[in-house]
Amino acid sequence: MAEASEYELRDDRARGLLEAYDGDGTVTGRIQYFVLDRDGAPAALVAVHTVVDRGYEGRGIAGALVREFYAIAGRAGLAVVPLCPYAARWAERHRDEAPKAPAGLVAAAEDELRARPDRW
Repeated sequence: MAEASEYELRDDRARGLLEAYDGDGTVTGRIQYFVLDRDGAPAALVAVHTVVDRGYEGRGIAGALVREFYAIAGRAGLAVVPLCPYAARWAERHRDEAPKAPAGLVAAAEDELRARPDRW
């Protein structure tokens, strides 16, 4: 069985996707997200949905995606709002790697998702 480290993770900010690819170039999993702006500047990456394709489940791909998602946000100086249930559970289990977003950003992300359901 392949491990998550055997997958390449690619961030496509324009499409709001962080994707995992196997050695053959097949997308094996993804996080769908959007960038939350505050005062005209990016403030947070909002994880909306995490999915791993059938046949690739149980290999640590989802966890690797969420870990990288937090790392990407950290490098950019952004918070992460994990509205995705999987990402939220992962963040609870990995508090040292997943700083909690300020309540105001969480509320703003929830409002944005209600106003723009196409982001789901």
